[in-house]
Amino acid sequence: MPTSDLDQLGTPRAGNATKLLLLGSGELGKELLIEAQRLGVETVAVDRYENAPAMQVAHRSHVIDMTDAGQVRKIVEGEDPDLIVPEIEAIATDELQALEDEGHNVIPTAKATRLTMDRQWIREFAADDLGLPTSDYAFADGPEAYSEAVEEIGLPVVVKPTMSSSGKGQSVVETEDEIEDGWTTAVEGTRSDTGRVIVEDLVDFDREITLLTVQHADGTSFCPPVAHTQGDGDYRESWQPADLPDQALADAQEMAREVTEGLGGWGIFGVEFFVDDGEVLFSELSPRPHDTGLVTLASQPASQFELHARAILGLPIPEIEATSPAASAVVLADEELAMPAYDGVAEALSVPTSELRLFGKPEAYPGRRMGVAVARGDSTDEARERARRSADAVEPTDQG
Repeated sequence: MPTSDLDQLGTPRAGNATKLLLLGSGELGKELLIEAQRLGVETVAVDRYENAPAMQVAHRSHVIDMTDAGQVRKIVEGEDPDLIVPEIEAIATDELQALEDEGHNVIPTAKATRLTMDRQWIREFAADDLGLPTSDYAFADGPEAYSEAVEEIGLPVVVKPTMSSSGKGQSVVETEDEIEDGWTTAVEGTRSDTGRVIVEDLVDFDREITLLTVQHADGTSFCPPVAHTQGDGDYRESWQPADLPDQALADAQEMAREVTEGLGGWGIFGVEFFVDDGEVLFSELSPRPHDTGLVTLASQPASQFELHARAILGLPIPEIEATSPAASAVVLADEELAMPAYDGVAEALSVPTSELRLFGKPEAYPGRRMGVAVARGDSTDEARERARRSADAVEPTDQG
């Protein structure tokens, strides 16, 4: 179904404003709001804490508990946005469905937002309904069922909560001594109290890729594939274009088209795959810009954020290409910081072709993503080395 029937764009803070309400205001949302504002869209940022990254560029902001249906409804009714754009999983998704049923425009759809936050649903939708190849998996809703699932799949396995984000609660269980810790880590890292985990076969893959897939008014488009590495279950670096055999890329594109068309709506979807000796396995999906897609800030004339903004507004999508090999590398905090400051910025920006995005998060904890460096190169290897060198130069410190 069409996501947007906007005939024209208005003027921010005027009676004819085109208004975007962002639910979740992290670094990805910040880049999206910048792109929306370039098109004259009025932006409102919402999160659970003050001074979240996107709030720092929005026209207005609100702090609420986004899992509280009443608070979400109050904000929507007060702002009356043209577009409601969820950026994170921890939202009252049933209320979003109710709001959509009443005529509000949820991006990409309330159904997609609700269902993709649940790893069980999206895996069963991909594997059972669409018949896409995946790794072996099982679900468990208690310690006993979990132990049986591990035995069924066979060590080593990856254990994740069915509802989480950014690697929270994810661990690799390689020995019997680690089985109990895998359950505890998953339950403590969940975004909800489902008490359910997914146990997956640890695929010995050649590479892990994200295929940024754009559903828009004229059909489906794809960004060149993005390869990435992880640490502690979360993205650490990405580069584009990934080196994929033609058939593997064609298989990934067909799978991404099937799953995103099945979910419906317009915008960017981050579809993740494992690639093992040319075989492509579906892994996960996010119905929004993807953290590994930060590399497109350097690699593509139209980044994933511009493509998302255009798609959800019903605007034409330009030709998508990676004009230069590029890479991204994250800047992490090593400790708790009450008032973060950053040393080494000049050194980071002295790396050829490097650019730096410091997210402006008001506090830090060990492993929190505080920024990203992007860089271009004559090859992805050169771009990766430059991005990593730039990111490593930045040291978050405390001035609190």
